[in-house]
Amino acid sequence: MPREQNPFEIDFDTYILQSEPSKQEKGKLWQTAIGLQRVDGLTPSKYLYETAKRNIDGEITIEEAKKLIDSYYESKIGREEINEDEKEADQVSVRIREILAENTFSFTPDLLLSIHKRLFTGVFYKVKAGSFRDYNISKKEWVLDGESVLYANADMIRQTLDYDFTQEKAFNYSTLSTDEKVKHLARFIANIWQIHPFGEGNTRTTAVFTIKYLNSLGFKVNNEPFEKNSWYFRNSLVRANYTNMTKGIYMNTEYLEKFFRNLLLGESNELKNRYVHMRAQNLPVNEQKNENTDKILPVNLPVNKTQRQLLELLLDNPRLTYDELAEKMDKTRETIRTNLRTLEKMHLIQRIGADKNGHWKILLKEE
Repeated sequence: MPREQNPFEIDFDTYILQSEPSKQEKGKLWQTAIGLQRVDGLTPSKYLYETAKRNIDGEITIEEAKKLIDSYYESKIGREEINEDEKEADQVSVRIREILAENTFSFTPDLLLSIHKRLFTGVFYKVKAGSFRDYNISKKEWVLDGESVLYANADMIRQTLDYDFTQEKAFNYSTLSTDEKVKHLARFIANIWQIHPFGEGNTRTTAVFTIKYLNSLGFKVNNEPFEKNSWYFRNSLVRANYTNMTKGIYMNTEYLEKFFRNLLLGESNELKNRYVHMRAQNLPVNEQKNENTDKILPVNLPVNKTQRQLLELLLDNPRLTYDELAEKMDKTRETIRTNLRTLEKMHLIQRIGADKNGHWKILLKEE
């Protein structure tokens, strides 16, 4: 049987739609903040949604909402196990909501530092919030079959950011067509992301900066793509910054431009992660499709970070094996097997066919 969508999530969405216009604006900011957690496979807690409702209703200020979230987790210390993924999602969501509502903007790399510091102070323990990374990185990407984008050297982050910001500040948009403006903005944001100024939280920081920057340019940004397609946003940034000539793959902002066109122009371009995968361009059309095509993961799905990532991968390629999933996620085979069994017990996935030639079916209510 297909799994029914979380009734609390439906209540939250309906609650916003039925609210008066002034409350709906607050609700949209909350939905954007919550949706961005999907970039890192995070799901906020029910308490976060309850707190969001109180803020939307004007019962509490955003500052009071932040204090409530912090107090909620402080009260758990020593009494019960804390879900660190939910804690991160809750704290960062309320902070994004606060920043997006502020009518301020400064077009400098220091704003990136400020956003990162405000979002992640007290959240990350392995990296310092509000500081550029001081080490080089690589990241295995699903969309690149486990390969990595080449990120900026740690000792060149400030200089590279300064150069890109200087070039963008001097850029003349006045003679460009709408299509050219979208293409240029997509490349600028892709460049900022590729520098990867921060060891953790880079994409969420980039997304918040992007919304603030586009607003400063006078665009009425439709934040729904960030709410519903934040993982696509990240995957399209990856493809915009990856070249492998031996495989005939080059940096391509096509996917990011579709996202920006939905964001800025209100278009309805299809944003499917499987089309962004570097193998998709070489597959016959009938091999690109699967029975999970039209399913999406509810934002408030009660799964952990590993389980959500598994579901995302299987949505795009239901024939992935244990070993392939383990390689893409940099996990052990046993970890993959254990989490898949958990998802089966939760009636979120179903195995169709034999282990060797079968595939996974995602059991989510159709949107």
